[in-house]
Amino acid sequence: MRTPDRAFGALRALLCAGAAAVAMLPGVAAASALEQFKTFVATTKSAQGEFSQRLVKAGKDGKPMVSKESTGSFTFARPGKFVWLYEKPYEQLLQADGEKLYIYDKDLNQVTVRKLGNALGSSPAAILFGSNDLEKNFILKDAGSKDGLEWLQATPMARDTTFDQIGIGLKDGVPQAMELRDSFGQVSLLTFKKFEKNPPMKAGQFKFTVPKGADVFEQ
Repeated sequence: MRTPDRAFGALRALLCAGAAAVAMLPGVAAASALEQFKTFVATTKSAQGEFSQRLVKAGKDGKPMVSKESTGSFTFARPGKFVWLYEKPYEQLLQADGEKLYIYDKDLNQVTVRKLGNALGSSPAAILFGSNDLEKNFILKDAGSKDGLEWLQATPMARDTTFDQIGIGLKDGVPQAMELRDSFGQVSLLTFKKFEKNPPMKAGQFKFTVPKGADVFEQ
């Protein structure tokens, strides 16, 4: 039995977005986006907050079409531990324990399991959840100002990644938005709010428990 397309869609959303956790960093308001982001990565070991996500793609008439908004919450601890929960329009959970990624579709009561290294790779999630060695997998450079934010451009060095280009918008040292562009002309837009930097974490917080009766698919 094949894993439902919706589970793969959630995985793709994670890789495009991932989840960022941020907090105000004093004294970096005048810094470039690259400087702000490197400071954020170096000082943020864990975080939690909320997100909203939209998908923009070209319609038949060439005009952009915006999908319905998805919203939810996230928690992460570097490297490679996170909970990314879609709450609306339907509930779906993506969770990683540092070794494996679990995708749980509540409506279908199905779990997809993948090795975390294969799931992240040179992806946006690797930037936000992975180690601090960003320039090993990405070319990072400042991309100017837009919508009141300073933007950082991250281009994956690997050619087999889902996304061609990743943009991260920062203000006062805080990543507030992401733009993820793929080779099909689609753009995933994410915004973040209610970030708490380095909150206390419970023991076993990222351990995934398979829900009762759920079908499990190993990949």
